[in-house]
Amino acid sequence: MEEVAQVVNSLDALKPFAVGLTIAIGGSLPAFAIGKIVTSGLKAIGRNPDAADKIQTSMILGLAFAEAIAIYALVVALIIKFV
Repeated sequence: MEEVAQVVNSLDALKPFAVGLTIAIGGSLPAFAIGKIVTSGLKAIGRNPDAADKIQTSMILGLAFAEAIAIYALVVALIIKFV
């Protein structure tokens, strides 16, 4: 029974590292994706200003999806921390 308690205590010690890693990866990769989306959208608008409305709509939709992934990472980190 003591061995099980030691394993549980060692897993509890790793929780802060797991939370930090989840937030680091879950925040940095969507941020990189958002930068790529905006860069590509602005380049496309620069090449074809008449299509700016359609490009901007698609760009904003892509930004929302990328940001949703970051929010999912935050939720996972909170679950790891408090469960």
